[in-house]
Amino acid sequence: MKKIVILGGGFAGVEAAIKLKKFGYDVTLVSNRSYLFVYPISIWIPVNKKKFEDVTIPLSKLSRVHGFNLIIDDVVSISSNNNSVKLVSQVINYDYLIIAMGMSKVQNKGIENTLSICGNPTESIAIKDRLEELVQKGSGKIAIGFGGNPKDSTATAVRGGPAFELLFNISNYLKKKGVRNNFEITFFAPMNEPGKKMGKNAFGKLDSMFKRYNIKSKIGIKIKEFSKDAVIFEDDTSLSSDLIVFISGGKGHSVVANSNLPLNEAGFIRINNHCKVDNIDNIYAIGDVSALEGPPWAAKQGHIAEVMADVAVTNIHNSIINVSKRIGYQKHLNIICVMDTGDGAAFVYRKGNFDMIVPMPIIGHWLKKGWGMYYINSKLGRFPRIPGM
Repeated sequence: MKKIVILGGGFAGVEAAIKLKKFGYDVTLVSNRSYLFVYPISIWIPVNKKKFEDVTIPLSKLSRVHGFNLIIDDVVSISSNNNSVKLVSQVINYDYLIIAMGMSKVQNKGIENTLSICGNPTESIAIKDRLEELVQKGSGKIAIGFGGNPKDSTATAVRGGPAFELLFNISNYLKKKGVRNNFEITFFAPMNEPGKKMGKNAFGKLDSMFKRYNIKSKIGIKIKEFSKDAVIFEDDTSLSSDLIVFISGGKGHSVVANSNLPLNEAGFIRINNHCKVDNIDNIYAIGDVSALEGPPWAAKQGHIAEVMADVAVTNIHNSIINVSKRIGYQKHLNIICVMDTGDGAAFVYRKGNFDMIVPMPIIGHWLKKGWGMYYINSKLGRFPRIPGM
């Protein structure tokens, strides 16, 4: 029986492990965390709508339910020449390897003075604690923004949506606490048109949403560094803040950077439309670790990571059983986002030349909460998954 190793316990890696086991293969998932973190609903941890454990799924449970092997360990190196992966505690061999390790972050100067809603999961708790301190104080300044990677010409590794969601959720949270008028909330980004990937309709609505939630903005100026209480820009202006939340741009994972795998300028693994690593027949890369190729607006999202998992699994299976058919991920590229505001949401969709935004007051918030419950329970096999969700 072919041995398939998957590196990474996020959306892409877990989906690949589940689907490969359905074919009966010997599947081992390696993760440096003991849980799957459901990032799309982690925006509610800082505003006390979810506890940390509410947005995690223990990988041990997923392993038992679906039957794949599980190793909790750090990956040290990947050797494509002898089909092996070195972990801190052991070396494991594979017939096929799926790399789904996510990405590292661009280390802006002073990044240690910021917190991220898309970084280490425990930072969501730190944001909550710092926000609660400010609420107890009764006033303050909050700056939330995101950046990119100058070496990432496709800009697929920009995480903008969670920043917008956190802005609106914190504004709504402070309003419910009765202290919103005592806080200044500012969005910042070095791009001239942050959020434009969502499409002209969604992008056009951002200004009105900022006005509704009384959010200021400072955009179009590159970030020089972060201090303990300010964002400092290259024109030497600054944005003072008691809490800085910053989603840094992505870059290639540090492990693959030291491998002999083919990488693009930003450090992401080069793959073809079948998710197979260029010039290597038995290694596939999916999710954030890969160099996504597609239209200029293409973005790395959780559902795309799961599409790529399905593509890689199908193509590996067909390779093993000597079926020539291969499927690709590029035709499935789209942007889907339920942009939660805490008191509602907006449904954003983009594919090809079509894009739309549909306001969903009140019900949109509950729909996203319902999706979170659905995702966790369907992953645990408690009820069927709906394709594409």
